[in-house]
Amino acid sequence: MSAADLLAVMIDGHLKLDFGTPDDPRNDHLIFSKGHASPLYYSVLKAVGAIEDDELLTFRKLGSRLEGHPTPILPWVDVATGSLGQGLPIGVGVATAARMERMPSRVWVLCGDSEMAEGSIWEAVEHAGKQSLANLTAIIDVNRLGQTGETMHGWDLSSYSQRAQAAGWNTLEIDGHDVQEIEDAYANAAQSADRPTMIVARTKKGKGAKEVEDLNGKHGKPLSDPATAIEELGGERDIRVEVAKPEGEATIHRFDTPGGEMPTWEKGEEVATRKAYGEALAALGARRDDIVALDGEVGNSTYSEDFKNAFPDRFIEVYIAEQQMVASAVGFQVRRHWTPFASTFAAFLSRAYDFVRMAAISRADIRLCGSHAGVSIGEDGPSQMALEDIASLRAIHGSKVFYPSDANSTSALVEIMADTAGISYMRTTRAATPVLYDSSEEFQAGGSKTVLDGTDVTLVGAGITLHEALAAAERLAGEGISARVIDLYSVKPIDSDTLVKAAQETGAIVTVEDHWKQGGIGEAVLAALAEHGAHAAVRVMAVEDMPSSATPAELLRAAEIDAEAIYDVATELVKTKVEIS
Repeated sequence: MSAADLLAVMIDGHLKLDFGTPDDPRNDHLIFSKGHASPLYYSVLKAVGAIEDDELLTFRKLGSRLEGHPTPILPWVDVATGSLGQGLPIGVGVATAARMERMPSRVWVLCGDSEMAEGSIWEAVEHAGKQSLANLTAIIDVNRLGQTGETMHGWDLSSYSQRAQAAGWNTLEIDGHDVQEIEDAYANAAQSADRPTMIVARTKKGKGAKEVEDLNGKHGKPLSDPATAIEELGGERDIRVEVAKPEGEATIHRFDTPGGEMPTWEKGEEVATRKAYGEALAALGARRDDIVALDGEVGNSTYSEDFKNAFPDRFIEVYIAEQQMVASAVGFQVRRHWTPFASTFAAFLSRAYDFVRMAAISRADIRLCGSHAGVSIGEDGPSQMALEDIASLRAIHGSKVFYPSDANSTSALVEIMADTAGISYMRTTRAATPVLYDSSEEFQAGGSKTVLDGTDVTLVGAGITLHEALAAAERLAGEGISARVIDLYSVKPIDSDTLVKAAQETGAIVTVEDHWKQGGIGEAVLAALAEHGAHAAVRVMAVEDMPSSATPAELLRAAEIDAEAIYDVATELVKTKVEIS
C-alpha cells in the first residue's frame, strides 16, 4: 500500500511492456526487490489485464501462480524475490545485458527501505554507477517501518540519496504519495542519459487505511475490518490501465564470432584444469556470441582473463563483489539471449550462496566456476581453500556439479555446461596435472570414466585425488592387488550404474576427495549405492582436520588423501574383504 501510488503512475505511461509478448527484447523490466509486496504486483497484473479476479483470489493457495513472493512461474516475473537485497543487484545485470543488446529496455526496480541495510544493495549501487547504467531506475519505498520497528534511517531520505550520489547516480527525493512529484521524477529518470536514477520516495506504510497506516506492528497482518478500509480507499472499482508498448527495432545487436575449434591437449601434457577452463571459455566465445563471462577480480587465477583478452565487450569485471557477480549472471539470462559464466575462487562463492539458492527458485540458467579448491592449493592457507563447495552446490535444486581431472575433460564439460539448463558448477584445480584422455574422448552430465580396470578394489576420485588414486593403484599392482580407478567427473548427476557395477564386481570401494567429508563425493557415492541397494565395503577418505599453510604435497599427506594414504586404506580394505569371505 505504501508503494501503490508509485506503481500506479509508473504503469500509466512510463512502463513500456507488452504483457501479451513477455519475451519481446524491447520490453521494460519491472522487478519487485521487496518481494513481500507481491499483492501490489498482482494487483498491477489485474489492472493491466494480464490476470483476472478469479486468479487474483487464489493468492498463496496450493497450485496458484500467485505465490507469497513473485516467481517466474508468471511469465512477466523475471526473477524470484523475497530474500531481500537481491532485486537491485539482478536489475544491474538485466540493465547491462539490455545495453549490450542496444535495446531501449528500461529496468525499474522497487526496493523497500528495510532491504537498504543489505550490503548487496550497495554493491549494486556501486556497480550501476561505475557502468553509468542510464537505463536503470531504482525506486526506494521509504515507509519508515520494517517488520519489527523503525528502520535504521527512518524517513531520512538523504541517508540513501547521498550515498547513491557518491556512487554516480542521479537522485531525486520525493513525496511518494504526490502523483505530480512521482510523474516528474519518472520523466526525469527517462531523460538521464549518462547515469542511473534513484528515486527516494517518502511514503507511509498501509497508506489509505487508518487501521494500519503508519503504525508499527502491522507488518504482514491482515486487516480486521477490510470493508471499512475499502471504503476509505474509495470503494470497489474496476481500474484498467493500458500500458504503453515498446517501440523501435526488435533485433538485438550481435557480436562478431571468428569461429574455431575447442582446445585440446596431448596425453601426458601437464595442464591445470583452471587454465583449461579459461582457454575453453575463450574458444566457446569465439564460436558463440551469446557467451558472456563475469569474474570477481581474480581472472588471472581463474583464467577467465583469456576470455577478457579475446572478447572484452562481453566480459564483465565485477571486482570483489561475489553477490553482484552471481546477480549479474542471473540478470543476463533474464534477457534470454545470453549464456553467462561466472568465475571466482570456489571458497568465495559461499559469500554469494543465497543468490545461487534464489537463482534456482528463479529457474535461472547460469554457469559457475570455482577455482583453487581444496588443500591442494598449498601455501595460501585455509581461508582460500574451498572444502564445502561440492556439498553446497550439490544441495541446490536441479544443479549439476562437475569436477574434471584433466584439460580435455574440462574443455568438453565447459561446452556441455553452455547447453545445460539450470545451475551448473565446475570445480577446477590450481595445480597442473597430466592429461589423461584423448581429445576424441566423450563426456556427459551424469557420466564417469573407468580410467583403470581392476577386480579387487575400486578407487573413486575426481580432480587432484584422481591422480593420487592412479599413483596408489600402481603401487597396489606391485603388491598383486588389482585396483579399478573411476574418474567421477560428474558428481551430480552421478553415474550410479558404473558405481553399482564396481560394487558388485570388486566388493570394495574407496572414495577420496579434497573436500570435507560432509556432503562431498563420498556421501554422493554412498547415496547412489544405497538408492540402488548395492552392497560393498566402503571407505570415505576426505579432509577432516583444519588445514594450514604448507606445500600441496605436504597438505595432501597431512589430510591423508594422497597416494600413500589411499594405498594404506585400500590394502586394509582388501585384506578385510578377504578375511570376511
